[in-house]
Amino acid sequence: MLLPAKAEVARQLRRYRAWERVMLASPGDRTVRATFEDSGYTLCVLMGKRCAREAAEAAERYLRSSVGSYLQEQNGRPRTTAVVHRGPPVTVAVAVDRRSPAGR
Repeated sequence: MLLPAKAEVARQLRRYRAWERVMLASPGDRTVRATFEDSGYTLCVLMGKRCAREAAEAAERYLRSSVGSYLQEQNGRPRTTAVVHRGPPVTVAVAVDRRSPAGR
């Protein structure tokens, strides 16, 4: 199982919590709500969870624990998957938008 860097998890968790506070302060603002939901989605993808609240809790547990103990918490044992690749190496390009969603 691949795990994200703890620094990135901490950064995304701070972002999620900050937008959560802003969203609770102005729940009618559609831009704030959309940005909050985007930050929750990012945390879900990062932590492999379907719900933003679960992802935030998983991120907090991950940051408090060592990698080994976190993996043991997940169903009692580390998850492993087999990857089989036949053929020439494959290159994948990914575009990342690093602009702040607050300015949109």
